[in-house]
Amino acid sequence: MPKRRGMQGQRSQVSDADGRPATACVVDPEVRRQLAAYVRGQRVEHRLHLRARIVWDCLIERHPVSAVAEALRVTTKTVRKWCKRFLAEGMEGLHDQPRSGAPLRFAAAQRCEVLAIACANPEQYGCPEGSMWTLNRLTETAAAHIAGPVMSRSSVHRTLSTVDLKPHKEKMWLHSPDPEFKEKVNQVVGLYLDPPQDAVVLSVDEKTGIQALERRHESKPALPGRPGRREFEYVRHGTTSLIAAFNIKSGDVLHQLGPTRKADDLVAFMDTVADHYRDAKRIIIIWDNLNIHREGKSQRWTQFNARHGNRFEFRYTPIHASWVNQIEIFFSVLHRRCLRRRSFLSVAALEAAIARFLTRWNEVDGHPFNWTFRGYPLQSKAA
Repeated sequence: MPKRRGMQGQRSQVSDADGRPATACVVDPEVRRQLAAYVRGQRVEHRLHLRARIVWDCLIERHPVSAVAEALRVTTKTVRKWCKRFLAEGMEGLHDQPRSGAPLRFAAAQRCEVLAIACANPEQYGCPEGSMWTLNRLTETAAAHIAGPVMSRSSVHRTLSTVDLKPHKEKMWLHSPDPEFKEKVNQVVGLYLDPPQDAVVLSVDEKTGIQALERRHESKPALPGRPGRREFEYVRHGTTSLIAAFNIKSGDVLHQLGPTRKADDLVAFMDTVADHYRDAKRIIIIWDNLNIHREGKSQRWTQFNARHGNRFEFRYTPIHASWVNQIEIFFSVLHRRCLRRRSFLSVAALEAAIARFLTRWNEVDGHPFNWTFRGYPLQSKAA
């Protein structure tokens, strides 16, 4: 192939193998710059790069059509096609033109009806009680209730995929019926983000039914290319209950272990909390709506507060909003670092392991949590 030569702003000709002039054009400098970017670009689509090379070699460097076709391994018909398109439409001519394709078989209304069925309860269409949609069941239901051509299983699947609808999947959801849900959440979050300087803020809860599980066979550590393995079968040796108070400023945890979690157990633990923070003039307790956290007929917390100089304030999270309580984060840390991979031969061994973990937490690893949720935006009644 002859050496390439620039031809900015000059009239060029395309000739075939016999040297017959085919077409002439004036290459605009800006078009030439764009064409060069397609030819030399590192991230240009292969088809655009090939078409730009064809036009560049024929119209800019004026190589014969047959030579360009041989060098780029295409036919002379292909070379003439893209040169003609470029001469007629410029750079836009190098792109594919819209294709009509096969006519649509299913109308938009028919596809919308499929989506409507998929969003409905299967029982409304005669399916057994408690049924859920499967692709086969949805295809059969659509064929029985929608007029028009019968949609195949793959057509129904494509229709669902266009809107990312997966009626066979669901996630667990727990709704809080508390009418003041957002307000109560914001009150608790406000204590985390801007704790009062004159008060100790404690997050309190119970982790009950912690099982002392002995694995029947020893766990195996991870190896290159293979994850660690933990024996599925186990032997139960009893349970224990943990009551804990997490200091949101320091990260320190007070705890009490025992076989039960009754009101008397909780009051005894709270007496320990009061004694530990005997110098604090104000102690704010954040906990959930468990029955033993409430007053009850005995007015247990009024009497408790009176015994300790009315230093305690009790803040309750909304119903079904345990995630607002920071102690739940600590319980997750405890489970992952201390309990999940261990094997315990007795309740005493379990409680000893928990006690050691909590001692290390308070002395070495403990820290406050970085609470990032800033609460819900609320509108005033006037607004």
